[in-house]
Amino acid sequence: MIRTLQKKFIVTAMIAVTVLLLVLLGAINVANALSSSRESDQLLELVAAQEDFGPAPPERPEGENDPRRELIGQERQGLFLRVPDEDDRMTALSFSVRFDAAGELESVDLQRIASITEEEAVSLAREALASGQSKGRLGDCKYKIVEPAQDCRTVVFLDVGIRRFELLRVAALSALLGLLAWIVMLALVTALSRRAIRPIAENIERQRQFVTDAGHELKTPLSIILANLDAMELRGGESKYSRNIRGQATRLSTLMQNLLTLARVDESAALPDAAPLSLSELCRESAEMFHAPAELRGVTLTAEIAEGVTVSLSRPMLQQLLSTLLDNAVKYCSEGGSILLRLRQEDRAVLRVSNSVGEERPDITRLFDRFYRSDSSRSQKGGFGIGLSAALAIVRQHKGEIEAHYEGDEIVFIVKL
Repeated sequence: MIRTLQKKFIVTAMIAVTVLLLVLLGAINVANALSSSRESDQLLELVAAQEDFGPAPPERPEGENDPRRELIGQERQGLFLRVPDEDDRMTALSFSVRFDAAGELESVDLQRIASITEEEAVSLAREALASGQSKGRLGDCKYKIVEPAQDCRTVVFLDVGIRRFELLRVAALSALLGLLAWIVMLALVTALSRRAIRPIAENIERQRQFVTDAGHELKTPLSIILANLDAMELRGGESKYSRNIRGQATRLSTLMQNLLTLARVDESAALPDAAPLSLSELCRESAEMFHAPAELRGVTLTAEIAEGVTVSLSRPMLQQLLSTLLDNAVKYCSEGGSILLRLRQEDRAVLRVSNSVGEERPDITRLFDRFYRSDSSRSQKGGFGIGLSAALAIVRQHKGEIEAHYEGDEIVFIVKL
């Protein structure tokens, strides 16, 4: 139980850490990508604004702004946005292709780039013109179409491949740092998990120890009560009072056995005394034990047991599992109804216990809750609402599955081991 609780704590904490790291690193990379795209757009505007489209403008007085730089816009400033300057323009990998009004090639400027040939530049320019958009992206290049005069059009390109490489590098580095941080957090959470769950673990241990001690302490007085009851019946004969005493003592003994089973299962995940055994034989033995109680209630018990079904599990716990299911079926089977115990071999051993029910149907989703009873009639029939909880714990400890559902006028329990 403590190990299971510790694992759940670690898993929950690491899910929170993982979500936090993904959101944080994702936000950083998205912001970096948007900032880089914005900067490249501004640099393209600057390159296009400074492109030599004709005679150089006259000298301007000192302090007067060049109107061509106003093409960059007024929103260049930002907290995380680097503003491109003249040095960036001079070092930018850019080129331009000019066409006349008829669409004929006039000139190609490849002075600031060496990785593009003239044929590639012209092909990219024509593709940009064919797109019908004044701005866009082709491969590793962003472009802008400028029309400085009626008789020509110029397509200006900016190579942003290096920026994409930088984005990928930042993403890779952030992923690596995120992974290292996740590993460090896993080590810290694992180291601190036992301390974090210590109060809960101590409380669970005290409860388990109380149940175990109480169960063992109650065994002796229960045995004495039943022994004295036997002696009393030998002398004075059986009476309704002696039958009531025996019935309640038996109920209490069954309750303590189920509570001790739950305590043992919660204490350790290891299977006690697990060994190969014939589940077919065990089912037949259990069915024989409950034939008489079923007949006393006017209920028909039928067993359909496949031969040769074997498992490597704990015999005492499987006996208790079968007794719990059959006892539950006998107690709550409708008057004059029937019970079916079926065992078959599929990919796993499949045990099915079904019994007919009347109008009173318990909530199927709460049958395995501890101390659940749908109404007072269940307690009158001898139930404490703990037997099916113990059955569930036994099945889970054996790495199996158990489920319950209604089929017509029957309730069916299916166990897969």
